Amino acid sequence: MYAVIFKAKVGEQDEQYPEMVARMRELAFEKYHCVDFIAVTEGDMEVAISYWNSEKDIERWHRDVEHAKAQMFGKQKWYQEYQVEVVEIKRKYGSNY
Repeated sequence: MYAVIFKAKVGEQDEQYPEMVARMRELAFEKYHCVDFIAVTEGDMEVAISYWNSEKDIERWHRDVEHAKAQMFGKQKWYQEYQVEVVEIKRKYGSNY
């Protein structure tokens, strides 16, 4: 299993932002086999973690035309700066898993 960790300093998030977030979430799950997605915002920082079964799905997601459009808006107005990390999960445990 893999995780994509998106960390960003929030910029101007207009009325188009929540619509795009909802569409990107839908697209990731329906077309690219995203397993789970969690996002939190604290102050001007946002962290989103998505979980995937394969790197191939992540790469396909990254190249998606709609996702590229969302990334462009993110760079232009929604985020002041951002960082993306793709990591392989070696172990997972917890009380309800």
